[in-house]
Amino acid sequence: MITVSDVSLHFSEKPLFKDVNIKFTAGNCYGIIGANGAGKSTFLKILSGEQEHDTGEIFMTPGERMAVLSQDHFAFDSFSVKDTVMQGYPKLYEVSKARDEIYSKADFTEEDGIKSAELEAEFGELGGYEAENQIEQMLSGLGLEEKFHDKMMSELDESQKVRVLLARALFGNPDILILDEPTNGLDLESINWLEDFLLDFENTVIVVSHDRHFLNTVCTVTCDIDYGKITQFAGNYDFWYQMSQILQKQARDQKKKNEEKAKDLKEFIQRFASNAAKSRQATSRKKVLEKLELEDLPVTSRKFPYVHFATDREIGNNVLECRKLNSKDEDGIQLLKDFDFKVNRTDKIAFVGVEHKAISSLFDIISGEAKADSGEFFWGQTTSNTYLARDNNKYFDNDMNITEWLKQFSKEQDDAYVRGFLGRMLFSGDESLKKVKVLSGGEKVRCMLSKMMLQNANVLILDDPTNHLDLEAIESLNQALVQFPGVILFTSHDHEFIQTIANRVVEITPKGVIDRMMPFDDYMADEQVKALRKEYYEGSDRKIKF
Repeated sequence: MITVSDVSLHFSEKPLFKDVNIKFTAGNCYGIIGANGAGKSTFLKILSGEQEHDTGEIFMTPGERMAVLSQDHFAFDSFSVKDTVMQGYPKLYEVSKARDEIYSKADFTEEDGIKSAELEAEFGELGGYEAENQIEQMLSGLGLEEKFHDKMMSELDESQKVRVLLARALFGNPDILILDEPTNGLDLESINWLEDFLLDFENTVIVVSHDRHFLNTVCTVTCDIDYGKITQFAGNYDFWYQMSQILQKQARDQKKKNEEKAKDLKEFIQRFASNAAKSRQATSRKKVLEKLELEDLPVTSRKFPYVHFATDREIGNNVLECRKLNSKDEDGIQLLKDFDFKVNRTDKIAFVGVEHKAISSLFDIISGEAKADSGEFFWGQTTSNTYLARDNNKYFDNDMNITEWLKQFSKEQDDAYVRGFLGRMLFSGDESLKKVKVLSGGEKVRCMLSKMMLQNANVLILDDPTNHLDLEAIESLNQALVQFPGVILFTSHDHEFIQTIANRVVEITPKGVIDRMMPFDDYMADEQVKALRKEYYEGSDRKIKF
């Protein structure tokens, strides 16, 4: 259990948190939510002791062990994958290494024999004999293929390291588990495995995530950070959202009543302030007015960008056809093999599965960003497309500010128009003059979405568009895509995003393509699809859940 008492933290005289009082108990999963900059990650660092706070106390039950998802992807490069995971349970790791050191001695003494017996007993009590099997199962469940289990961390790419560091945090049944964006870099299969793990986890979990389906599945309590306060709501993200809408409506209604009352009071004060007979009433009403203004608290600090995709023309019956497309990556690994595919005018297609490179390669080819090794594709005459790539850094490798950058894609070249457009995407005031090369991941995605909105295309291609976005931006984008009248081809690791947008699901597997005209939840529950997936992944080193 963790108890937070009167905790405050200031940055540059501005309070980030003020007098926070909250308790985290075993058996619950707490989802920490809030707008960008509200202090979600900072609060987790305060709980873990990584960040000092100004006032108040953090109390953790003595003897309990806390595990934290590391954000430093290079900290363990000198260790093997399995050793990195085992370090998540420091006591077991220390005993394991001490045990190995004794057995490696050339001159094994009687004293070493006694010590080794003690270490063996402690190793067994800590679950050491089952540890390697548990580590392998955990790594496989999180999507790290078996061929990487015995490698050094320095040999892994970023997405693979994320999986190992997550396994490190989960290993050894910690009493308190702190996870900052644990689904980042994971595919849907790995997220499903993590959800199942956390649902069975009996201790305390405190998590920050932008994945609504994940929060809805695992969280029993939602903690909302707004205006330096943290408010607990019993229930998952959807419950919080519905409750917050009710509370905001009540606050707006009360604000409107206060404004109407204030207007009447001001009129009375102005009318009778100089009237001796009415001056006492005017003075009392002035005090009431001052109190009303003091109590006029803001409803929420959250800001939702305005996302809306319009089309210049209606799309015709011929949209896109791919014939025998073939593509290999830089290492010569086959990504697409004789890929045939046809798009209909009403399709909103989610590309799912673990073959992420194959999907990105397809999107790059049909958008004109790359060439296929062989094969051909045809866009219909009425179509126009715009593309949000997974890696969009090349668009921002220049010295332009945001306004100059966006003007490249705008028919209207007036600065005021472009800045107004940027304001709807939360780039207000001087932020529109910020250099694009220093933008954060989320800011770059919002710029790319602005570019796409200006192009008025009737086909949208989006490769994991929710990466780097906060919940407010994801909600806005999600709603815009639901309402979009054209064709959408997209991939995402956000379950809710896929389920609410797609009417067709395509999965590229190692042995073939599965293509079904149905929502995502129906696709995952379909018995024929399950049988096909089992057949197409059989013998593959890809670990998926059937």
